[in-house]
Amino acid sequence: MDQDDLLDTFLAESVDMLEQMERLLLELEEDAGDPEQLSALFRCVHTIKGSAGLFGFDHVVEFAHAVENVLDRLRDGLIEFDTTLSGLLFQCRDHIATLIDLDAADIGADICKIGNGIILQLAPYQGEDDEENAGSANAGDEQAAPAAGKETDSWHISVRFSPDVLRHGMEPLSFIRYLGKLGELAYVCTITEHLPPAREFDPEACYLGFEIDLQAATSKAAIEEVFEFVREDCELRILAPDARLAEYIDLIQNLPEEDYKLGEMLIASGALTRAELEEGLNAQALLAGDDAVPKARIGEVLVESGAVSPDVVNAALSKQKQTRDARAQANQYVRVQADKLDNLINLVGELVIASAAANLTAQRNGDTQTREAIAAVSNLVEEIRDGSLELRMVPIGETFQRFKRVVRDASQELGKDIRLEISGADAELDKTMVERIADPLTHMVRNAVDHGIEAAEVRTAAGKPVEGTVHLDAYHEAGSIVIEVKDDGGGLNRDKILAKALERGVIQSAEGLTAQETYQLIFEPGFSTAEQVTNLSGRGVGMDVVRRNIEALRGSVEVESEFGQGTVMRIRLPLTLAIIDGFLTGIGESRYVVPLESVVECVELTPAQRAESRQRSFVNLRGEVLPFIRLRDYFGLAGEAGRRENIVVVRHGPHKAGLIVDSLLGEYQTVIKPLGKLFSNLGAISGSTILGSGEVALILDVPALTQRAAEQEARTAKA
Repeated sequence: MDQDDLLDTFLAESVDMLEQMERLLLELEEDAGDPEQLSALFRCVHTIKGSAGLFGFDHVVEFAHAVENVLDRLRDGLIEFDTTLSGLLFQCRDHIATLIDLDAADIGADICKIGNGIILQLAPYQGEDDEENAGSANAGDEQAAPAAGKETDSWHISVRFSPDVLRHGMEPLSFIRYLGKLGELAYVCTITEHLPPAREFDPEACYLGFEIDLQAATSKAAIEEVFEFVREDCELRILAPDARLAEYIDLIQNLPEEDYKLGEMLIASGALTRAELEEGLNAQALLAGDDAVPKARIGEVLVESGAVSPDVVNAALSKQKQTRDARAQANQYVRVQADKLDNLINLVGELVIASAAANLTAQRNGDTQTREAIAAVSNLVEEIRDGSLELRMVPIGETFQRFKRVVRDASQELGKDIRLEISGADAELDKTMVERIADPLTHMVRNAVDHGIEAAEVRTAAGKPVEGTVHLDAYHEAGSIVIEVKDDGGGLNRDKILAKALERGVIQSAEGLTAQETYQLIFEPGFSTAEQVTNLSGRGVGMDVVRRNIEALRGSVEVESEFGQGTVMRIRLPLTLAIIDGFLTGIGESRYVVPLESVVECVELTPAQRAESRQRSFVNLRGEVLPFIRLRDYFGLAGEAGRRENIVVVRHGPHKAGLIVDSLLGEYQTVIKPLGKLFSNLGAISGSTILGSGEVALILDVPALTQRAAEQEARTAKA
């Protein structure tokens, strides 16, 4: 992998880390004392800092280090997570994102000023010694010994000198005195249980041992170094303070996701020294040589020898399992560039068209064997098509998660207490659709926060909870995905909307407008009923763009509202924009494709129904009033209808309608080709496709046609 590929990987991983950082900050605002989330937050910044240093992003490293110092103190409980600190950390997250997007040469005075201002605001949360410690910080500083003054419990040191230690020129008490230089010897007890009777006493032998309590802010390795020259002539056991056990476990959990062996992991955390590990491995080897004793694991040997706590070993084993699981999970995925995936989908689309052409040729030739072969190929093409489209399907949950930050920032700016609820985050749709729906959803959520949710005093007077709720939901329905933005605010004032529409000349008369037609007026350009303009909305710019963007995705938007109770904005979208199953119909020489997911049934019109359809815009279908549109008349096609006419019953959301056509030509795999700019405003048509014969067929916009039929029915009923 070359340097450019590595840099792209760093940038992609940084985006993931920053998104995770934002999510953790939002969760910490609800539960500020969660140590796992605090540690995860620290790791996000630490990972970005370490990776940025590898690529020479010194401006990122410098800023991230200041943030890291604060998070380290937060993780150690030296400072508290409050609203002010949360806001600062959100600013830090955004500034790191800005710095990563810019080269050092592109950072101007304004960016530097913003960064320096944030660091100044962080100053009260940093310790006095942070500046001194900054020089020794590096990519592995998670494993460093804790700073002085953090521990109050004592280390316990148990040492038993061998009888030959004096003969080797070593004086045991000198080691005890030197140990006192590390801290305070709180307790020293001389162990004399191995002293022999006086007649057997050897004046050149040592029979003493010591039990020592040492109060010091040091590490296990530093204590072991005191006995380095006498290590082979003593039995040494060092037990960490109780307070250190939690720190060892935390350090183990914060180790990078690497394939550590158990002993290396314990050494890296400081819970075990290299000499203790070697002693444990030797003891394990001796036990393995005894066939009568089952083979012991190194963790069990270390625990039995007292070298390490069982809790620490369990934490290391848990980290090992977590790492293995993460690697196994990572091996299930391959990062693929989006343009390569788009190219694959385009090729699959061309394959579908070529397959249809081959199938048509085989049918014309009447060769049975060729038709059977083509049918087998068509089945394989269909499987390849479905598999390729699955590659583009992604959960909408990632998009939903972004709005936690949007709601948080907007509610703080407006001084409102608002909670965002999310459901249906696992619903999947096309990657392109997810990207293009983000902006319309953002505008809807901001509108719900600004105009939907009332001020606290208004809600209290109405008997509502002070805390408002905005709910995001997604679910599949009839081959489409439905996204709802719901709030429990004041709802839409229908009379106010009508008055504003009449005042601006959007409508000439309010008579005969249904509730849905009235609510659709808010999507007219420049339309707004807001009494005052805020930083978020109120200028009448945006909702028309929302509808236009949704309709460009072959979707529709509906509004339901109850004044004083709340509003639901419901977006309906197709699952994909590339290839669909269609139902091919004919009107004279023209061909039209209806998305198969919208088709309910196809019925041939009886002579009586054909006669009725000339007089009114609905038919009686088994006792059900079904509004319809005669496509020949709607599109102004020349020629007379054939001897037979058929009605294709389609559904969009709760509405059903009929489309009258001349002929039914069956199911057809449809590769969607976008219309040119010249036809961008063409009503009731959402795209085109190429048939196997080379002809062009237009794809019908079922939502638009269904809405048109429903409006006709409503007007007819009122008349």
